[in-house]
Amino acid sequence: MNQSTDMNENESNGLDFNRRDFLKNGSVATLMTMLGGVELLAQTNAAAGPEAKAAGPKLKVAVIGVGTWGREILNTLALVPQAEVAAVCDTYPASVRRAASLAPGAAQTDNYKTILDNKDIKAVIVATPTYQHKDIALAALKAGKHVYCEAPLASTIDDARSIAAAAKGAKQVVFQTGLQLRADPQRYFLVPFIRSGAIGTSLSARAQFHKKQSWRATSPKPEREKELNWRLSKETSTGLVGELGSHAIDQAAWFLNAQPVAVTGFGTIALWKDGRDVPDTVQAVLEYPGGITMTYDATLANSFDGDYAMFYGTDAAVMLRENKAWLFKEVDSPLLGWEVYASKETFYKETGIVLKANASKSVPANAAAQAQESPFSNTPLFYALQIFMKNGIDMSAAVEDAIALLGPDDADGIAAQAAKATHRPAAGYLEGFHTAVTTIKANEAILGAQRIVLKPDWYELG
Repeated sequence: MNQSTDMNENESNGLDFNRRDFLKNGSVATLMTMLGGVELLAQTNAAAGPEAKAAGPKLKVAVIGVGTWGREILNTLALVPQAEVAAVCDTYPASVRRAASLAPGAAQTDNYKTILDNKDIKAVIVATPTYQHKDIALAALKAGKHVYCEAPLASTIDDARSIAAAAKGAKQVVFQTGLQLRADPQRYFLVPFIRSGAIGTSLSARAQFHKKQSWRATSPKPEREKELNWRLSKETSTGLVGELGSHAIDQAAWFLNAQPVAVTGFGTIALWKDGRDVPDTVQAVLEYPGGITMTYDATLANSFDGDYAMFYGTDAAVMLRENKAWLFKEVDSPLLGWEVYASKETFYKETGIVLKANASKSVPANAAAQAQESPFSNTPLFYALQIFMKNGIDMSAAVEDAIALLGPDDADGIAAQAAKATHRPAAGYLEGFHTAVTTIKANEAILGAQRIVLKPDWYELG
């Protein structure tokens, strides 16, 4: 098996851990309001203005690795006006055939190097198994492509460091890590809210993913089945804390503005005793400066309570669930000032306040139903891919203009002009690298049932 080209194919229901489950709309918004939650919403006109205008130029992009998640990316790219899918790549013919229907007109190949040789394709999205990211990402950067590399960035710290160092040195291209929550407008809105002390002094954080599923795919060919189930082997997988928890752990580092200093892990194969050596139930406790802790809890053995994140402070707690955020204030917490202008509705003797545009107007009779609506109807994946496309378009234009002005040999001048290109906020190489370090070590702690002190130099690119 060629590890750098054998793409993932998650066809069975056992591997259907579709990340859209994290974003499904439902009745939680109403429930949180009934429990006294304050729904925290960015202004509904946040997506308006220049970014909401006609798409303009498009960027030709290829998706390398079109298993279940790769096809989810293709489905999402179809909604991004700036994206033109020019090629799909996978070493498994059935995956390519399935992907072809999602990208009509796109070239089909089983060798990613043919994509890198195509000068018309300006960007690639690497959606292969985690342990295969390094060779493809490095080759794509060397070929001058914009690169979106799925999270986790790599399965070893050395590989993650190699990718991040190469991305840092690639001054004329955009590199983005698939930590999609960093591009979500709702979460971006919450960062200054939490960091400003609106919840008081930060105490702790918690995140979980609960979904009963085997994570195992089947195939009539034993060698193919082994390839499909790379997540179930500790030789190739970063485990639940890496393959699923990267987003929540990166979010905590982002909101708390700090990297953890230690991690303690626990894990067991509680249900799926089918020969795997990757635990199906894990807990990781991450320690941050100032005594703040975060607990990450994931299981494939029970679905109760789904997945969400909590941030606790001395004055309030914030819940992030179904792509929405709710504030639960302590009875003795001070007024922040905006409450008097917000719409209010009383449920079970508790007052829920909805923070959104025109929230100071009187509450309509269907306020509970409106509380379920989000001003941001797209998923974090959509926003992440759209930002990647837009940043890539602007970077390509800046480089082309610089070459026309300075000539192709003035590398420093071209890099200086490229640095002036518009850069919309998203997860870059450093965020991807830091999260990879944390989750790789957290998985190590889980497998060893131990506490690991996280050394600062592990987070340095050198």
